[in-house]
Amino acid sequence: MSHSLTLTALLLSASVFGAVAQTAPLPAAPRTRAVAPPLTGRVLDAATGEGLPGATVLFSDLKRGTASEADGRFSFANLPRGRFTLQIRSLGYNTVTQTVDTGSGQPVEVKLIAAATEIGQVVVTGVSQATELRRSPVPTTVVDRTRLNQTSGSNLIDAIAHTPGVSQITTGAAISKPVVRGLGYNRVVTLNNGARQEGQQWGDEHGVEIDEFSVDHAEIIKGPGSLLYGSDAMAGVINFVAPDPVAEGRITGVATANYQTNNHQQGYSFQNAGNLNGLNWLARGTRKVAGAYRNRYDGRVYNSGFNEWDANGYVGVNKSWGYSHLAFSSFNQRVGLTEGARDEAGRFTKEVPAGLDQAGADSAAVLPVTDADLRGYGLAVPQQQINHLRIGTENNFILGENGSRVTLQASYQQNLRREYGNVFDPKETSLYFQLRTVDYALRYFLPEMSGWNLTVGTSGLHQQNRNLGVEFLIPAYRLNEGGLFGVAKKTFGAVDISGGLRYDVRRIVADALWLDGDEQPTTSDAPDAETKFAGFATTFRNYSGSVGAAYNVNERWTLKGNLSRGFRAPNIAELGSNGIHEGTIRYEIGQPNLAAETSLQVDAGVSYVSDHVRFSVDAFANSIDNYIFTRRLLTPSGADSLSVEGDGVFRYEQGQARLLGGEVSLDFHPHPLDWLHFENSFSMVRAEQLDRPEAERYLPFIPADRLQSELRANFRRQGKRITNPYARVQLEHTFAQNRFFSAFDTETATPGYTLINAGLGSDLANAQGQTLFSVFITANNLFDVGYQSHLSRLKYADFNAANGRRGVFNQGRNVSVRLVVPLAFK
Repeated sequence: MSHSLTLTALLLSASVFGAVAQTAPLPAAPRTRAVAPPLTGRVLDAATGEGLPGATVLFSDLKRGTASEADGRFSFANLPRGRFTLQIRSLGYNTVTQTVDTGSGQPVEVKLIAAATEIGQVVVTGVSQATELRRSPVPTTVVDRTRLNQTSGSNLIDAIAHTPGVSQITTGAAISKPVVRGLGYNRVVTLNNGARQEGQQWGDEHGVEIDEFSVDHAEIIKGPGSLLYGSDAMAGVINFVAPDPVAEGRITGVATANYQTNNHQQGYSFQNAGNLNGLNWLARGTRKVAGAYRNRYDGRVYNSGFNEWDANGYVGVNKSWGYSHLAFSSFNQRVGLTEGARDEAGRFTKEVPAGLDQAGADSAAVLPVTDADLRGYGLAVPQQQINHLRIGTENNFILGENGSRVTLQASYQQNLRREYGNVFDPKETSLYFQLRTVDYALRYFLPEMSGWNLTVGTSGLHQQNRNLGVEFLIPAYRLNEGGLFGVAKKTFGAVDISGGLRYDVRRIVADALWLDGDEQPTTSDAPDAETKFAGFATTFRNYSGSVGAAYNVNERWTLKGNLSRGFRAPNIAELGSNGIHEGTIRYEIGQPNLAAETSLQVDAGVSYVSDHVRFSVDAFANSIDNYIFTRRLLTPSGADSLSVEGDGVFRYEQGQARLLGGEVSLDFHPHPLDWLHFENSFSMVRAEQLDRPEAERYLPFIPADRLQSELRANFRRQGKRITNPYARVQLEHTFAQNRFFSAFDTETATPGYTLINAGLGSDLANAQGQTLFSVFITANNLFDVGYQSHLSRLKYADFNAANGRRGVFNQGRNVSVRLVVPLAFK
C-alpha cells in the first residue's frame, strides 16, 4: 500500500507540474525567448496549386496537431522554440515530413503530391524519437486506422495479424498473442501509446489488455528492441498509438458501432476529446460482447464467447514549455475457455453437478451441450476474468531554444487475472494472480551537435506478483529491473545512420511455498508439509545494442541494413513453475539456474517506389543462444514420466536456435487507373534448433509461409455526398506447415488453406462536404472454408469421432459492419 500511495503522489506531482507552470509567474525575458512566434502555413495540391482542406498537420514529439482550413491554411500558437519534425498527411496524397525551425517566424508551405503509393515518409514514434520510416534502418511497419477499420478483426491482435511478418497464437476468437517473425510470448514487448504494457505474458491463454477502439495506428518493429526497452523486446516491439491531439479551440467526438455475424459480436465505443487554451483531454468508453463462434466442421463452438468493458483517456496541458498528461486505462474482460470435449456423436460436452456419490463427495455428470447453451452471450466454466488498470503520466519538457528536452513516462499497473473452473462452485477462483507493476522511462535529448542527434536515458520497473487462488502454478515473486542506454543518429547526405548501446540488470526473488495434505499453504516445519515451490533469487546482467544505416540512393531506391543484439531474461514460469500448465495439458517444471537468452540479428532490405510500382524485400537472420524450450522427462527405463494426474512431465531447458526469413512485397498501380491497387506480399520463417534430434529440430509454434494478394479500388469522390469509397478483395493463402516440433506429440503437421476476404465502404458527407459518417463492410473467409491455423491452441483439443477430425477449427465466414460517426461540439 505504501508503494501505491508513493507512486500516486509522484504521478500527480508530475502531471500537475505543467498546470503549475501554466499559472505560476515566470521571469519575462526567459518566457519571451522560450515562446516561438505563431507558426503559419498552407497545404497545397502540387498539381493544381489549390489549398487542401482537412489535411493533418502534426508535431509528433510535441503532441501538437491541427487540421488545415478550407483554403489549406493552418496555424500554431505557443510552440516552443527549436527544430522539430512536422508531418503533413492527407488521404490520397503522399505524406510529407520536414524539420521546422519554430523560432524562425517563416511560414511553411507544403505541396502534397497525389500518388497511388505511399513513398514511406510515415513517422514512427516507437523508436528513440519521431523518425521518418524510410530513414530508419530498423524494419518497421505501420498499420493505420483506415486499414484497421477495413480489415476488422475479432480483437486487436487479430486486426494486425495480416501484416507481413506478423502472426498470432490464438485460443478462440477473444484471445490472441502477437508473434513477430516466429517469436512471441515474453519475446515481444507491447506498448500502450509508448508505455510498456505488463500482464501475464508468459501464459498461453493471456491476451493483450488494450481497447481496440482506442488505437489510431499500430507501429510494428520487427527485430530486437532491447536497446530502448530492455529484456522481453528480443523479437520486436508493437506500439499501439492513440489518436492525434485535437487542434486548439476544438471539442470533438467519435461514436463507433460494430456488428459481426459469425459470433454475433457487438462493439460500441464513444470518444470525446478537446483542446481549450492548452488544456487537453480525451475520454473513451467501450463495450464489447460476443457469443459462441461457428465453423463448418464444429458448428457453434461451446463456451467461446466473451464480454468486455473498457475506459481510457488522458487529461493534461500543452504549453510552450512542453506538455504534461495524466493517462488512465481500465480493461475488463470475461472470456470463456473452450476445452473441446465431445461425446461419440461429436457434440460438445459439459460437466454439471450430479449430487453426492456413495462416499458423500460431490460428483459431476458429463452431458452434451444443448442448443440453448450455444445461443446468447452467456459464459460457462472454465472461464477467466481479466482486470487491467493503468494510471500513468507522460511529460515532455523543453529545456531551451537549442532543441534539448527531457521526457518522462511513469505508470502504475495492476493486472488481476482470475480463472474459474469449479462446476460445483463457479465463483471459486481456481487461479488468481495479482500482478502490480511500477514502470518508468526517462530520456534526455541533447542539443544537435555537428549534425549528431544523441539521446541518453534510463528505464526500468518494479513488479510484484501474488497468488490469491486455491491452485498454484507459479511462485509469488518480486522483480526489479533497470537499464541505461544511449542512442545516436546522424545524416551524411543520402545516408542516415543510427545506433546505440544499453546495459540492463534484472533481479527476481521467488517465495517458497509449502502445502499440507489438503493442498493448503502451511509452514515448512508442519508435519505434512510438502514443498510446492523452492524459493530462489537470481540476477541477470546483459548488454544489447544496435547499429544500422539507410541509404536513399535516389527518390525511388532505398537500401537498409541493421545489426542488433537483444536479450531476454527467463520468465517466472520458466524459472519456477511446478504444476499443471492449464491449456497445455502437461506438468511443467522450471529451472532457477536458466541463463538469459541472447540474440544476434542481421537485417537487410531494399525498396523501390515509383508512381505506379512499389517493391520491397526485407530479410533477416537471427541466432539465439540459450534458447529456452521444454523437454519431456523420461523414467530410468526410458518410458515417459507422468504426474500423479496422468499428465506428461516437461522441464525447461536451453539450446541454440537459428531463425531465417523475411518478407517480400510487390504493389502495382497501373496508369491511368491510379485508383486501382494490386498489392502482393509473401512472408516466411525457417526456425531450427541446432544439434538436436530430428524430432526436436524445428522450433514450436512457427507460422507457415503466407502469400497475400489484394485487389483494391480507392476513389476520391463520387458526387457531392459520397467521398473516399473503396472496394477490396483479398486472397490469403497459408501454405502447409510440415516443419514442426514433433517430439512428445507436441505438434503435428498442418495442411495449407486459402481464404478469400472482401470489403467495401465509403464516407457520406453533407452538402457542405463535411463527413456525416463512414461505413465499413468486411467479409472474412467469404467461402466459409474449414481450416486450422498452425498457431491455434484449439487445434489440439479432443478428437471428433463424428467427422474424423481432431481439435476445434478456426472461425468460419464472418461479415462485419462498422459505422463511425464523427462529432463536433466546438
